[in-house]
Amino acid sequence: MATMTAYKYQAQALMRDYLLADLLVPYTSVLFGIVLCKAYDFTRILSSFYFKGYTLLTKIQRIEWNNRGMSSAHAIFITAVSLYIVTSTDLFSDCVKGPITFRNSIISTSALGVSVGYFITDLEMIFWLYPSLGGMEYVLHHTLSLVAIAYTMLSGEGQFYTYMVLISETTTPEINLRWFLDTAGLKKSSAYLVNGILMFVAWLVARIFLFMYVFYHIYLHYSQIMQMHAFGYYLTFVVPSVLFVMNTMWFMKILKGVMKTLAKWS
Repeated sequence: MATMTAYKYQAQALMRDYLLADLLVPYTSVLFGIVLCKAYDFTRILSSFYFKGYTLLTKIQRIEWNNRGMSSAHAIFITAVSLYIVTSTDLFSDCVKGPITFRNSIISTSALGVSVGYFITDLEMIFWLYPSLGGMEYVLHHTLSLVAIAYTMLSGEGQFYTYMVLISETTTPEINLRWFLDTAGLKKSSAYLVNGILMFVAWLVARIFLFMYVFYHIYLHYSQIMQMHAFGYYLTFVVPSVLFVMNTMWFMKILKGVMKTLAKWS
């Protein structure tokens, strides 16, 4: 009991003296993330040069085309950072003493800020053009993600679980490529089939199996999670659970789509 109390005081001191004392890091990274959403314009410029059919798209199709380019750029960035921090650093290693729920670094906090900037920008576009870029399921997904990432960025709590969930962004480029190929009239191409299979495998691993591991990890470290602030405590359970239900529902649609496509090819 004394050891757990000591960890709690240590975590509080860490946030007070290092994280909350300097909000320049998270706020600057959020602004940087918003600026990086200029990938929207970069997609527009590249597409107008290399895809002849881009100018033939409707206005809303071009907006969604550029938006998906932006989301793919964010997904590649945050997936790479998440995998690096979780697997290639000692930040969340079992060899490090102290609760895993309170570990953070300048790099981990900054990367989360970039992601917050993206979700703010993308959610704004979804609301502005609603429902052209997505219905209520997208609003729910982005809102939960934004709240959870912003909280863990500012508090320093639960960054391990946040990064584990963000690894699921590895499926976003495949989802967007599927839409790009469909919009470009390449739905019957071999590229569309291969991408569909890759999307299925990636979704199964990153959004189903990985989430099961997260729940198992939460169960094993429940005593540490109990030390978190009440809001962070509930976020740790609510956000992954809701996202897992949504992921499962979308996975069933993907599975039906893959089976339908394979039936046509056979």
